[in-house]
Amino acid sequence: MRHGISTVLLEKHTRQHVLSRVRAGVLESGTVHELRDAGVAQRLDRERIEHGGVCLGDDNTDFRIDFRELSGRPVTVYGQTEITRDLYEALDRDCADIRHECPVVEIGNVETTQPHLLYRTRTGACRLDADFIVACDGYHGVGRRFVPTSHRTEFERRLPYGWLGILAEAPPVHHELVYSRSSRGFALASMRSQQLSRYYIQVPRQHDPKDWSDQAFWKEFRRRLPGRFADRLQTGPSIEKSIANLRAFVCGTLRFGRLLLCGDAGHIVPPTGAKGLNLAVSDVHYASNALVQYFHHGDLQGLDSYSRKALDRVWLAMRFSWWMTRMLHLDPQSDGFESQLRSAEFLHLRRAPGAQGMFAENYAGLPY
Repeated sequence: MRHGISTVLLEKHTRQHVLSRVRAGVLESGTVHELRDAGVAQRLDRERIEHGGVCLGDDNTDFRIDFRELSGRPVTVYGQTEITRDLYEALDRDCADIRHECPVVEIGNVETTQPHLLYRTRTGACRLDADFIVACDGYHGVGRRFVPTSHRTEFERRLPYGWLGILAEAPPVHHELVYSRSSRGFALASMRSQQLSRYYIQVPRQHDPKDWSDQAFWKEFRRRLPGRFADRLQTGPSIEKSIANLRAFVCGTLRFGRLLLCGDAGHIVPPTGAKGLNLAVSDVHYASNALVQYFHHGDLQGLDSYSRKALDRVWLAMRFSWWMTRMLHLDPQSDGFESQLRSAEFLHLRRAPGAQGMFAENYAGLPY
C-alpha cells in the first residue's frame, strides 16, 4: 500500500488468535532495517533489547561470542507477536483490506495473467481475482500445494528430538542468550523482556508438554545450564508451554507463474540459529521489491530472480542452523564417533577466533 499497490490480506484465524500466539523474538540487523524502512519500528526502537553477543556453554565452562567486535552488528530481541501487533496497527491506519476467518481452499490460473483464489467465509465461498498471489500461509498451508509437483523438488530432514519451551514470568537468567550443550541435552535461555523469559530444553519428539509440570521443567532446565547461570536462575509460573519438533525443509522453488511462496510456506530451518522469522522477512524483501519493480516499471527481472535470490539466502541459513543444531544437541541415533566430532566442533568454536567470526557473521545476519 505504501507504493500505491492495492492488496488484500486473507487470514485463516481471528485477529485475537493471531495475536495470542507465542513466536520467535531474535531479529537480525537486516530485519530491523526492513521494519524501519516500512515505517513500523517506532515501538520496536523504544522497547527492544539489543544484544551485542551470545554465550555458549557445556557442563564445564561457558564463553561469549562478541557480535559487535566480530561482525559489527548486534541482534535485537523483540517478540514476533509484537511485530504482528505493530503491522496490524499500521495496516489499520491505512484502512487496509484485512479479512479474518477466511481460509483459502483453492488457487487457480497462476500460469496466466489473471490468477484467482477461492476462500471460505461464514456465509459461504468467495472468489478473489488478483495480479499476483503471495502465499505466506506456513508449512501446513495450501499455497505450496498449488505449485505442481513436476515443477518443485522438496528437501526435508526430521530430527528425533524437539524443544520443550515455556514462557515464564521471571527475569532472564542472563542479559544475553545462553546456549548450553550439557551431557543431559540441549538448553536455551532466551527472553522477551526484562521480566519475561523464554526457556527451552531438548526432549524426545514424542513428548507431550502436559506431562511436564513447571517444577519438573525448572529442575531439568537448571541441571543443563552452566554453573554460574544455574546459580542465578529465578523461576516463576509458566504462561505458555509447548513442544516444537525440529526439522529442516526447503521447497526447491518459491515462485510458479504468479504465485510466490514466502516464509514457512517455502522453507523451515531448525530454530537453533534464530533464522525462521528473519528468513521470512528477507523473502518479503525480495518479493516486495520485485512486485514494486513490476507494477511501477513493468520490469519482470525481480520476479524472475526472486526464487533464486531468496533460496540462496535460505540455504546459507540452513547450513548454519543445521551445523549449530547438530553441534549443540544430543542425538540418540548417533554413535560415539559422531559425538566426539560434535565435542571437537564445540572446542574449536571456543578456541578459534576465526570460527567465532564465522558464527557471529551468520548469527547476526548475512546481507541481502
